[in-house]
Amino acid sequence: MTRHFLKDTDLSPDELTEVLDLAEELKAAPYSMRPLEGPQTVAVFFDKTSTRTRVSFAAGVSQLGGSPLIINPGESQLGHKESIPDTARVLDRMVSAIVWRTFAQSGLEQMAEHASVPVVNALSDDYHPCQILADLVTIREHRGTGEGNGLAGLTMSYYGDGANNMANSYALGGVNAGMHVRIAAPAGYQPADHVVAEARALGRRTGGTLTVTEDPLAAAQDADVLVTDTWVSMGQDSTGRDDSGSPFARFQVTDELMSLGRDPIFLHCLPAYRGKEVAASVIDGPASVVFDEAENRLHAQKALLTWLLSN
Repeated sequence: MTRHFLKDTDLSPDELTEVLDLAEELKAAPYSMRPLEGPQTVAVFFDKTSTRTRVSFAAGVSQLGGSPLIINPGESQLGHKESIPDTARVLDRMVSAIVWRTFAQSGLEQMAEHASVPVVNALSDDYHPCQILADLVTIREHRGTGEGNGLAGLTMSYYGDGANNMANSYALGGVNAGMHVRIAAPAGYQPADHVVAEARALGRRTGGTLTVTEDPLAAAQDADVLVTDTWVSMGQDSTGRDDSGSPFARFQVTDELMSLGRDPIFLHCLPAYRGKEVAASVIDGPASVVFDEAENRLHAQKALLTWLLSN
């Protein structure tokens, strides 16, 4: 059966550890695995703008021995003149994997249903699982416990819009790794009930937990990782949300919040807006590992593709 990666829980806890271990190996020896030798082609669709996702997948596919085919909006018939199922049936006769950065999660699900090659979610309105893989690699590097998967038992606190794709993936991906995840967000911007229920059910298997709170100070207490995202998510800029500070002003990651943690590191998926979701002194300070995090998109995604193609 073809394996896809559409959301964080598409990897079991043990499989997640396998991918993180592979990422560590590939970071140490970037050209040691060549599952796309040929070169085989990977189709990479972008319905949204991108820097890190575009470069990391293009470079990663090349380093794995393959050829990335980058397809921008308006350059294919996908979703316009041709249905997603028909596109999937065409592509899987020509490429070895499909990567798609898009809007609706349902489109990815349709693509996976009709494709016989792995389909990877490079960001949707609901989840950003490739980013969380990179974040988990980064946390292991800087705060890994050296036991088990190196992540279980650590506390990660997310600040800002708790109802967006990043918060959903932190909740699921973090708990899948056995971490204690805290989502600090204002009322009206907290995770959907189904995300909370899924994360807590998963935690009964992994030992991880999910806490949702409106108290930013409580969320930072003894945390190992503080993380945030832009207050207005990509593709939502026209929804009328106020990006000037309300209702998220209390949830800016500041030096005060960092001081409450347990020598925490700071993560941000980038791009970042200094003075809004994070203070400049934090993202540019010694606890910030955001550029290690950005680099690890490359290694994590190479590991994911290697794992999917071998399974």
